[in-house]
Amino acid sequence: MTAAGLISAVAKDPGVELTLRESLKADVRQVSITPGLRPALVACVAQQVGHPDLVLVVTAGSAQASVLAKQLKSVLGANVFEYLAWETLLHEPLKPSPQVVAMRASTMSSIRDREQGEQSGQGGQGGQPVGEAAVLVTSVRALMQPIFADVSQAKELRIQVGQQWQREALLSELVERGFERVDLVQERGEFAVRGSIVDLFVPVEEHPTRLQFDDDAVEEIRTFSIADQRSLDSVTSILVWPCHERISSAQSNLIDLLPNNFEVVVFDPDRVRARAEDLIVTDLAFKESNWHTSFGDARALSVGQETVVSEYAPLADVQEQARQLDRSWLELTPFHQEESPLESAPSPVFRGDLTELLATLQRWRDDQWQVVIALPTQGAILRMQEFLNENEVGLKRIELWQSPWQTGFVLPQSKLVLLSEKDIFGKGSGSSSKQRMPARRKGDLDPLTLTRGEWLVHYQHGVGRFQEVISREVAGATREYLVVEYAASKRGLPADLLYVPTDQLHMISKYVGGETPSPSKLGGGDWQKTKSRARKAVKDIADQLVRLYATRAQAKGMTFSPDTPWQRELEDAFAYVETPDQLVCVDEVKADMERPMPMDRVVAGDVGYGKTEIAVRAAFKAVQDGKQVAILVPTTLLVQQHLNTFAERYAGFPVNVQALSRFSTEKEAKEVLAALAEGQVDVIIGTHRLLTPKVKFHDLGLVIVDEEQRFGVEHKEFLKALRTNVDVLTLSATPIPRTLEMALTGIRDLSVIQTPPEERLPVLTYVGSYQEAQVAAAIRRELVRDGQVFFVHNRVDSIDRVALRLAELVPEARIGVAHGQMPEAALEKVVLDFWAGEFDVLVCTTIVESGLDIANANTLIVDAADKLGLAQLHQLRGRVGRSRERAHAYFFYPPEASLNESAYERLSTIAQHNELGAGMAVAMKDLEIRGAGNLLGGEQSGHIAEVGFDLYVRLVSEALAAAKGDASPEMQEIRIDLPLAALLPVDYIAEERLRLDVYRRLGAATTDDELTAIRDELRDRFGLIPREAQLLLEVGRVKNIARALNIREISSHLGTVRISPLDLRESSLMRIQRLYPGAKYRNATKTLVVPTDIFGEHAHATSQRWLSWLESFLTEEVGAPIAA
Repeated sequence: MTAAGLISAVAKDPGVELTLRESLKADVRQVSITPGLRPALVACVAQQVGHPDLVLVVTAGSAQASVLAKQLKSVLGANVFEYLAWETLLHEPLKPSPQVVAMRASTMSSIRDREQGEQSGQGGQGGQPVGEAAVLVTSVRALMQPIFADVSQAKELRIQVGQQWQREALLSELVERGFERVDLVQERGEFAVRGSIVDLFVPVEEHPTRLQFDDDAVEEIRTFSIADQRSLDSVTSILVWPCHERISSAQSNLIDLLPNNFEVVVFDPDRVRARAEDLIVTDLAFKESNWHTSFGDARALSVGQETVVSEYAPLADVQEQARQLDRSWLELTPFHQEESPLESAPSPVFRGDLTELLATLQRWRDDQWQVVIALPTQGAILRMQEFLNENEVGLKRIELWQSPWQTGFVLPQSKLVLLSEKDIFGKGSGSSSKQRMPARRKGDLDPLTLTRGEWLVHYQHGVGRFQEVISREVAGATREYLVVEYAASKRGLPADLLYVPTDQLHMISKYVGGETPSPSKLGGGDWQKTKSRARKAVKDIADQLVRLYATRAQAKGMTFSPDTPWQRELEDAFAYVETPDQLVCVDEVKADMERPMPMDRVVAGDVGYGKTEIAVRAAFKAVQDGKQVAILVPTTLLVQQHLNTFAERYAGFPVNVQALSRFSTEKEAKEVLAALAEGQVDVIIGTHRLLTPKVKFHDLGLVIVDEEQRFGVEHKEFLKALRTNVDVLTLSATPIPRTLEMALTGIRDLSVIQTPPEERLPVLTYVGSYQEAQVAAAIRRELVRDGQVFFVHNRVDSIDRVALRLAELVPEARIGVAHGQMPEAALEKVVLDFWAGEFDVLVCTTIVESGLDIANANTLIVDAADKLGLAQLHQLRGRVGRSRERAHAYFFYPPEASLNESAYERLSTIAQHNELGAGMAVAMKDLEIRGAGNLLGGEQSGHIAEVGFDLYVRLVSEALAAAKGDASPEMQEIRIDLPLAALLPVDYIAEERLRLDVYRRLGAATTDDELTAIRDELRDRFGLIPREAQLLLEVGRVKNIARALNIREISSHLGTVRISPLDLRESSLMRIQRLYPGAKYRNATKTLVVPTDIFGEHAHATSQRWLSWLESFLTEEVGAPIAA
């Protein structure tokens, strides 16, 4: 079945034919129609003879509009456009996202171009003939919202290879279009300039773009990855759209900008009218709230009542405007209408009962019905084909169609029925077309941002306070240094200063230790004693971890098979674009499962970063080999959530997923346990109840543990016993720094997800005193977009009173209450009802903190946030912002409260760190000190406080290497103090933090391959590498040669070059002294001194000659370089 075939069949229905004829009349008509048929009817309107130029389809909410647009594109292709509303209200102190504004501008430009093409007789886009009407899908909010000149008059800006552009003119144009200039592009709507390179992130594009200029010509255009800033693919051109929409008096509405010949189709007219009224009430409520906040109650009352009006056009005015233009207005309602010409019904729902499906299909076939089954992927179609053939249901009169159609319909007069995947299996896979992101993470960028007074730890010299970055000229060569302040050598003297060359930045890390440290003394023995204490403490941990690893290495586990076609099909049906980190984690988990040694891997990542999908794929892989999977979660609410998630993802596959928790009745539990023991259950999801002796598995192959740290000691012991013979995958929302990942590599395997989903937007965060008007306005704003609200009040004794007050403030909201002291059945019902959309607001305690995922909940309000911990605040904020809607989080404290220092710090941190992936920054404030000790198996907080978290982890890494017998030497400082003009010029990398980041990575590069990778990256990100930076790379190569020879210092002094320490054989020394007369070797200090007159008349050789001679001397006269 093709899309055209389906629409043709629908159009021939007598009721549809009559509806189409009536729709051409210029008046308001209402037609009763089942929801599943509505997209097909719109397609028929667009394709009928005498069709309008454009069909405007209005829905009650933006989510419904988005789903509808996808369905219509599956039948009408590029003729379908979606027009978005701002996620914010007009006069909120929050800007709409650049992506929304750019998509609005792009859509309006496409509609305008199409109209102009038709008027000139050139057809639509690209000059192609327009065979049918354009369809513009929008929400009532977007219909009512005024459109300002940035969008209504937007023209595309095309940049292409070979085009002449004065760079300053281009940069001015980007600023005019709302792009923000930054030093590193990480968000949509940003641009950065570095020499001949301009990076920009056009909001409607999947990846940001890099423009390489040659004078005033665009020489090359490349896309690049946000994660590592490296180029991906070359493109020939890009379109740049505005990413801000400035409020001005020059405004219009959507109807003003449509072509003359348009028709309006309204879905669910009663809901649309209710949403339109709510929108104006909410807009006014926000304005009044702003008046109260800005002027106080008295001033607001005297001025506000006269001035507060809404700029949103009332729906009645929009409808009247269409009537005056003589346009048709067709309303499609699900309610029965006496005079409706159309007879339609919803399709039957089978909820996975395939026996009933077969019987119904057989009955339809016998009665000569035409049946269309819409499935989202080709794999699902092939499986359905096999299923029907196996059950001897021929495909005569049954058509299979690949489409994202959401719900089916029945047309009795035509004997036509359409079934969707959701109708058959109860849940849709949510499949959508998507472009794969690069599969490998190349090393995320983490620029070093230092502020004056910040505490640092130098590996050799201890804890000091950062002062500044300065340039100094030494022996005719300019270099950059970090100035770090240490304790004074004697009381009464000024503090000592250490000038750290930028090639030694890898020796420095930020101090994270949970308390204010004392500065170390330079040259004293205290710091070395402190390091020794910490090193001794971590040695025991390292020995214990290595013994555990050895036991695991000897154990024999299940060797799972490579991926099956069904595995690939499941992964292709994932509704979102995987992040690079997700793909890396999936590969690592699968590789572990395919090895004979039992897997013991931790997947760590911030809230909402896609850990559950990794578990879904791992569990499916195990089931494919006939093994059972146990998924262990800490709370009963999470059991239900995971059950829904896994059942939805496995819809259409023969996988039996069951749950076991406090909510299960004795009878249900008994049946599930019996089926589990007999092997009839493939995946079992439960709380610690799964860890009781009563639970017997038929053939357990994989255990997945969600948030292991939340289980008790006895449960952890049970899990430890499991690890010796079954694969164990642990999911953790506690962010783990990359340094810790490196330290534990090879012991307890660790995968870290650090990159957020690209479509996800940061949560807009507000911290302030509790204002009832603001609370009511925030709830109403969410209701207008058909969303839901979490209201967290963490006191059970007053939670019902708070819920009643909210009901008085927002009487139209449906409010539920949930807390841990409720009877289990009542708690389950409330949460499931909220899940199903029966409640608009869930007033609850922090029980929602752990992993509860409700995509439609996009506003969080936390009462008395000053009483909650920082980790709790961050976890709560992670409950919202999981859909395409922009999420809002409000953290309120009592107006009369005086915040103590600790509460102020917590609220300040949560307000400042509202970017995606902020969990790492939040954790470094709150979690790591406590979490690290537990993760490493001992109470190590005191040692972490003394040496700082990063250095502590480095010591653990060294101890592990020593315990495994492959110890690398302790990190040593290699000083090359020569008159070399080797640096990163400020006019090459102007931003200090980016310069420091490159210096740090150059200092840490220990192989020629790593240096080559940095050279390629510099050329890619910053353009042609200047001579000074080339010399810096050469210095790196010389340092690697010196490192292989255990040399720590190369310096020039009083006309000589000094190299130490250096073990020289007598034959080598004789050769050096013969080649370089005057050369001396001091056995006591193992120092070689070579006179600088080796360069002839020019005692001050150029930097390049210094480095060439030094590399040759070290490799040929002293020894061989380390293998790369």
